Amino acid sequence: MTADTTSTTATAPDRRRVSRQLLSYTLIGGSGVAIDLVVFLLLHNTAGMDEQLANAISTTLGIANNFVLNARFTFERRDRLVVRFLRFYAVGLTGIVLTNLLFLAFTDGLGIDANLIKAGSLPLVLALQFVLNRKWSFA
Repeated sequence: MTADTTSTTATAPDRRRVSRQLLSYTLIGGSGVAIDLVVFLLLHNTAGMDEQLANAISTTLGIANNFVLNARFTFERRDRLVVRFLRFYAVGLTGIVLTNLLFLAFTDGLGIDANLIKAGSLPLVLALQFVLNRKWSFA
């Protein structure tokens, strides 16, 4: 009896493609994170804006940046851009909600600095959003 390697061989290109997408998504996400974090720090620390409002604004700017770059380079999709953007934005809102829940629990509840919570939330939000965007926004 011979071993069936069909399923392993057939999924190897898919795994490579997903790995490339994750790398591209992460690098592009880095630019969005930079925009998000710089705007958040300016609005919250310099302008004195409430952390939740500053987070909503900064995250929205990061989402817009990431959509344009991911549509073009990561997922190579140029069709149904309005629908895809609305889905991408909805996924982005999950990041806002998750981060705001972390602010409520750790900043408001335990007194931990909002800047630390914002920075610490980024890897969790990135992982969640990659899966949702890959499976829904750009499927």
